[in-house]
Amino acid sequence: MFLYAHALVSKGDLPIPAWLFAWGAAIVLVVSFFALSAAWRQPKFEEPNWRSVLPRLSRVLLSSPMQFIGGALGVFLLWLVIHSGLNGTEAPDRNFSLIFVFVTVWLGFPVVSVLLGDVFRAFSPWRAIGRTAGHLSRAVLRRPVPHLTYPERLGRWPASLGLVAFVWLEIIYGSTGVSVTLSPEVVAQATITYSIFTMVMMGIFGVEKWNSRGEFFSVYFNMFSQLSVFEVRNRTIGRRAPFSGATSWAAVPGSLALVVSAIGVTTFDGAQEGALRGSIEWLQERLGDIGLGTTGAVRGGDTIFLLLCIGLVALIYLAGVRGMLRVPGAPAFAILRERFAHTLIPIALAYLVAHYFSLFVFQEQAQFTYLLSDPLGSGSNLFGTANSGIDYNVVSTNAVWYVQLVALVTGHVLGLVLAHDRAVFVWKDYRTAARSQYWMLAVMISFTCLGLYLLSVANQ
Repeated sequence: MFLYAHALVSKGDLPIPAWLFAWGAAIVLVVSFFALSAAWRQPKFEEPNWRSVLPRLSRVLLSSPMQFIGGALGVFLLWLVIHSGLNGTEAPDRNFSLIFVFVTVWLGFPVVSVLLGDVFRAFSPWRAIGRTAGHLSRAVLRRPVPHLTYPERLGRWPASLGLVAFVWLEIIYGSTGVSVTLSPEVVAQATITYSIFTMVMMGIFGVEKWNSRGEFFSVYFNMFSQLSVFEVRNRTIGRRAPFSGATSWAAVPGSLALVVSAIGVTTFDGAQEGALRGSIEWLQERLGDIGLGTTGAVRGGDTIFLLLCIGLVALIYLAGVRGMLRVPGAPAFAILRERFAHTLIPIALAYLVAHYFSLFVFQEQAQFTYLLSDPLGSGSNLFGTANSGIDYNVVSTNAVWYVQLVALVTGHVLGLVLAHDRAVFVWKDYRTAARSQYWMLAVMISFTCLGLYLLSVANQ
């Protein structure tokens, strides 16, 4: 999606050979590993040490009027996505719906969530509609609306499937073999379908339960908010130790599937036009030979490789967990698999920033200039910015590459830090914990090299 923007900074000579960056990144991880082994002897993230901050501001921001305003804004934007998709221009780069959904929301909220906490909760249109419907139902029935008990064994699995389906719609459904364009009308129809599904699920299991388990936007953005220092408890904004929110996040079933899928879908999107292009085209030809047709073969080949990328990410992580079983005193495989899943959250964020930084920078210029003034592409000029354009020179190719590199290295170092902190908590003895982390070091280096390889191929 929007590959034309990304391509403008994906070509050209890199300032330093990619292989040298890979070696440098590996060295940074190894040095970080030994520094952690020597100096980090007690867990620091297991206790969040949450404390309230700015109680007066909390009362204002979390008040009923402010919640109403946030929810109303979310509902308005949901309506605008549907309205512009159904009634606006078919040109994807001139229609509000595509860039807002796939760039502003999809790429913007993860970063905002890391910085400010779970802010999407305040603007979620589906939560706002569900809460309003619940209040009206209680007023009419004069009693709480009964709900079915959510099967806890499902955990976050519905959200994980929703994440994969969303990315499939974005980058695979629009592939027809002739063009790679998702029409605004399809986005609007998908939004309506998803909204109806979400309303039904909230009616069955309750608004808050479904938003914390199955509504994948809420669950996905909440995952990144676990890295934030800000958290709301008992209608009060508080500050906790950095990254400490992530330590208990993976206790819910399906959490590992969510974060693995997040890394896997980004990996596929970065590889489909580069490292995997030849293999995907070969498979598409084979599928065409058996009679699937052009569109079916293209979508089928992409879908298979999307699932393979998710499987590859899972395999790398599970291999590291399996290796930790060799360390004396290791818990069962299922326990280790869950306890270290949160260490992948920074990697998911790193992959997201590295692969979509340039796209976000360019398309947000469109979002807040001509799309803001002319959301339907009908020639209106509501705010006087309809004639503005995108400045593709706002960041240089080298600057983009450095941002990508820093994002990847920082994310994997943070993952290594979270893994070591959890290992010290699990094994107690810091020497034994350090031995267990040789395996996680291998995992982090593997993900770093994979990310750098995908970026280097894209820059060829």
